Amino acid sequence: YSYAIDIMLLKKEILDLVSNQAKVSTRLRMNNNLHESFDDSVQRMFNAIEPGSVIPIARHPYSNETLILLRGKLRVLIFNDQKEILEDVILEKEIGNIGYHIPKMTWHCVESLESGTVLFETREGPYTPVDEIDIMKL
Repeated sequence: YSYAIDIMLLKKEILDLVSNQAKVSTRLRMNNNLHESFDDSVQRMFNAIEPGSVIPIARHPYSNETLILLRGKLRVLIFNDQKEILEDVILEKEIGNIGYHIPKMTWHCVESLESGTVLFETREGPYTPVDEIDIMKL
């Protein structure tokens, strides 16, 4: 689900909408893009992720990625090239962990730990799909 916007007040209802769409999606996740096109120099989106959504371990060779937790609870896992977990962090406002910055070429994945989890995600554009070489096979 995506639409272009010029000026818009960002309200809780947007989070509710994308979260409800994630709950009924076969992938158990949904994003609502705030950027106008995949060619934009900055990709910004709300990303709703439900527990059980399968997100592969991947890296982005051309862009840093910043995740800001808006609601819910999320696990962020960081890996080295030997497939070992370097960091296992829980994002949850109540414990003070509100976001994570992931530098380019860093192996990572996220896991939703609570229904209704929504992130604000940003990374440099243009959008490039993840190549097979940038998906870690365990």
